Amino acid sequence: MIRAFLAVELSEDVRAQIARIQQDLKSSLANVLPRAVRISWVQAASIHLTIKFLGDTDEQAIEPLREALAAALQDHRALSIPLERLGAFPVLQAPRVLWVGAAELWEQGAEAKRLAELHASAEACCDSFGFAPDSRPLSPHLTLARIKAGAREFGEALASSKVLARPLSLNALAVESVSLMQSELRPTGSVYTKLWQVRLTG
Repeated sequence: MIRAFLAVELSEDVRAQIARIQQDLKSSLANVLPRAVRISWVQAASIHLTIKFLGDTDEQAIEPLREALAAALQDHRALSIPLERLGAFPVLQAPRVLWVGAAELWEQGAEAKRLAELHASAEACCDSFGFAPDSRPLSPHLTLARIKAGAREFGEALASSKVLARPLSLNALAVESVSLMQSELRPTGSVYTKLWQVRLTG
């Protein structure tokens, strides 16, 4: 068994831009963060858009799943997600996750609907293999950091620094393929390995 998930990988230029944003955020928040706050910054090389977390996966199912997903996604066209907004989950006052993602206006448009349809097709495919369904809709965001302690204090620092109000200058996230990623938990963190990739039509 392997631990696996489906994801959209980032281009190298988007990774580099996200790494710069993380560094800018660290600099902006350095002087206003109380000692009680503990933050785990996600390495830019590990950032991806999760389409479906599979969990423990039988290695015998890896190739059949690739064939089934290729068939399920054959009518889906590539799309792009503009990375225009910094946000936090679950609430800005006491965030546990800091992320970058699409603006609310994009989330109400046609491209967002196409992303939701792609997600639904991937879900249906995985369901046929017995993977547990995901009850939540796909949220097109990339996790920058996780707040391990001092969420309320971190929320206050975010508000006082006004970093969430700054405009972002990032390339769009191109959704041109879906990859099966293996996740291995190591003392230094999770290590991801791409096992295969299913490309979308142009």
